[in-house]
Amino acid sequence: MRAGSIPIGPRPVPRRAQDDVWGDDRDIRISSSYAPVGRLTPVDGGYRLTGRWSFSSGCEHATWALLGAPVVGAKGRPVDFLTVPVPRSDYTIEDVWDVVGLRGTASNDILVESVFVPAHRVLRNYEQAQLKGPGQQVNQGPLYRLPFGAIFTSAVTAPVIGAVSGGYESYVSLMKERVRLSLGGGRFTEDPFAQVAIARAASDIDATVLQMDRNLRELSELAAAGREIPMELRLRTRRDQVRGTERAVAAIDLLFKTAGGNALRRGNPIERAWRDAHAGSVHVANDVERALAMYGRGAFGLTVEDNLV
Repeated sequence: MRAGSIPIGPRPVPRRAQDDVWGDDRDIRISSSYAPVGRLTPVDGGYRLTGRWSFSSGCEHATWALLGAPVVGAKGRPVDFLTVPVPRSDYTIEDVWDVVGLRGTASNDILVESVFVPAHRVLRNYEQAQLKGPGQQVNQGPLYRLPFGAIFTSAVTAPVIGAVSGGYESYVSLMKERVRLSLGGGRFTEDPFAQVAIARAASDIDATVLQMDRNLRELSELAAAGREIPMELRLRTRRDQVRGTERAVAAIDLLFKTAGGNALRRGNPIERAWRDAHAGSVHVANDVERALAMYGRGAFGLTVEDNLV
C-alpha cells in the first residue's frame, strides 16, 4: 500500500513511544510477531487491538511485543498495515510450541483482547520499508538507516547457517572415528563419496557466508556514509539470503544422509542440526521462489513493492 493513500490520524511521536518502552529500563526485551493477523479499530486517541499472533520467539523472556495488524476502516476492510508495541500486561502467552525443530526458541502464541493502543505508539509498515519511520527521526546512527527487510530476513537465515555449520563440524569430528560394518568395511574417512559430500557441504556453507557478509558490509558502508541504499542492493541481499538458506539446507541434507543410522538418534548433533535447519527454512523470510521472483522483476526493470525488501 502506498504512503499517503490512507489517513490514519496524527503521525507517531517517536520519542514518546520509545519512552513508553525504554523510559524506565534500557534493557527491556521485546519479542515480535509482525504478520498482520490482528485487527486495529480506530477509536478516540488511538486504536483497539484484538488478535492472536503465532511464532513470537522468546516471548516468555520479554516484557513488550511488537505485533502486526491491519487498520480496519468503516466498511470493514483493511486500510493500512501497522506494527504496534504492546506491554506484557496487555497480552497473554499460550504455550503451543511443540515442534520438531528450533524447540529452544519457545515461539509461543500471543493473545490480545480489545486492548487500547495510543495513536503515538504505531509504526506504518510502508514507512519502515522506505526508511521513513519515526525511529529515523530520533536515532541518527547508521544502524537505523538499514532496511528492515534486509536485516530481518538476514537475521532469520543466520541461525540456519549457524546450525548447519555446527552440524558440519560435528559430522567431520564424528565420522573421523567411524568404521564401516558394511559396504566392504574400512574407515569412513577413506570413502571417496564421503570426501566429496564434505567438500560439497563446505562449499555451500562458505558460499552463503561470503555472499551474506558482502551484502551486509555494503549495506552498512552506505548507511554509515549517509547514502541512499539502492533497490538493486536490497534485492540482491534478499536473493542471496534465501539462496543461503537453500544452500545450507542442501548441505545438511547431504551430510545427514551419509552419516549412517546413528544420526537418527535423538540428541545426535547431526540430527539436531538437520531438524533445526529445516524448521528455520519454513519461515516466511525463506520463501525462496517469492524472493527470487522479486529479484527477477527488479532485473527486468519492473517495480517491486514488498515490506521484506
